[in-house]
Amino acid sequence: MDSTLTTAPLSPGRTLWSKVPEVTAFFWIVKVMATTVGETAADYLNRNLHLGLTGTTLLMSVLLALALVAQFRTKRYVPGVYWLAIVLISVVGTLITDNLTDNFGVSLWTSTGVFSVALIATFALWYRREGTLSIHSIFTPRREAYYWLAILFTFALGTAAGDLMAEQLQLGYLPSALIFAGVIAAVALAHVYGGLNGILAFWLAYIVTRPLGASIGDYLSQGRDVGGLGLGSTALNAIFLCSILAVVAYLTFSRRDQVRVTEPS
Repeated sequence: MDSTLTTAPLSPGRTLWSKVPEVTAFFWIVKVMATTVGETAADYLNRNLHLGLTGTTLLMSVLLALALVAQFRTKRYVPGVYWLAIVLISVVGTLITDNLTDNFGVSLWTSTGVFSVALIATFALWYRREGTLSIHSIFTPRREAYYWLAILFTFALGTAAGDLMAEQLQLGYLPSALIFAGVIAAVALAHVYGGLNGILAFWLAYIVTRPLGASIGDYLSQGRDVGGLGLGSTALNAIFLCSILAVVAYLTFSRRDQVRVTEPS
């Protein structure tokens, strides 16, 4: 997905490194694990450590801001910095939706609609200003700003949509996860065999991985009385965070997912 490479005007022979990773199997594996951690870590900090929803939101927002400052200061994609920002933005995106629901009484239908509109508006403005939504073109600060804003809205939207299906519509965590996985599979098949645009396919799959990861996280961590396996958020966070660290360490040394863009002389 997202096989289209679009470059900005460069000086002849100039080489630029993308600020985001190549889309490989590793990308999707870490993305789903990060979204799962985003769901369970928010619950863990809020309930188990008794920080409260507001306290958790403030703490994670500050950490996300620091991670994004580090990300914007890098000259190229750095796996540890990038995926730290993804994990934190996953947690913050979850907390935004949780705050709207629990503290302000906003319905999941409304938040799903609002975040959908916000995401579409971000894409529209991004495309109007830059002429592309390809993540292979993320090598300017403005494109990177659009990228991270879109990522934040995908996480907030995914949380709202996942909770809407699993809880409010009472489909359950596992059925919801299977539905989202089926949607991603359909998008992949449409791209490979149906000619669906690679950039569109990427973003559709990216959006749906958020509720997929959230549903998986809830299914594994929540109690059996509400349709989960009851593994608990503590053990689940430890397993997934260690797995993310292992994959990111491998990518750091192997450089399997770095993207270089060169303008011919």
